[in-house]
Amino acid sequence: MIKVVLPELGEGIDKATVSYWYYQKTEKVKEKNDLVELTTDKATFNLPSPCSGRLIEIFFSEGDTVNIGETLAVIEEEA
Repeated sequence: MIKVVLPELGEGIDKATVSYWYYQKTEKVKEKNDLVELTTDKATFNLPSPCSGRLIEIFFSEGDTVNIGETLAVIEEEA
C-alpha cells in the first residue's frame, strides 16, 4: 500500500484545498498520471500518482482542506 501524501508546497504554504479527483475509489491509476487537483492561495496544481495500482481509499473530498504531510489517499500497488 502506497500513501499519497500532500508534499511541501513552498515557503509559507501549509495547506491546500482538494479541487477535483481524477479517479474514484476502486479505479485503476497509472504512475505519473494526474490523481488530484489541489488549490492553494497562490496556485492550482495537479498531484500525480506515485505508482500504478488501484485507488482503494480517499480520505478528503472535493472542497476539503488538507495540511502538508496528511494522507490524501491510499493506492494498492500493482505487483
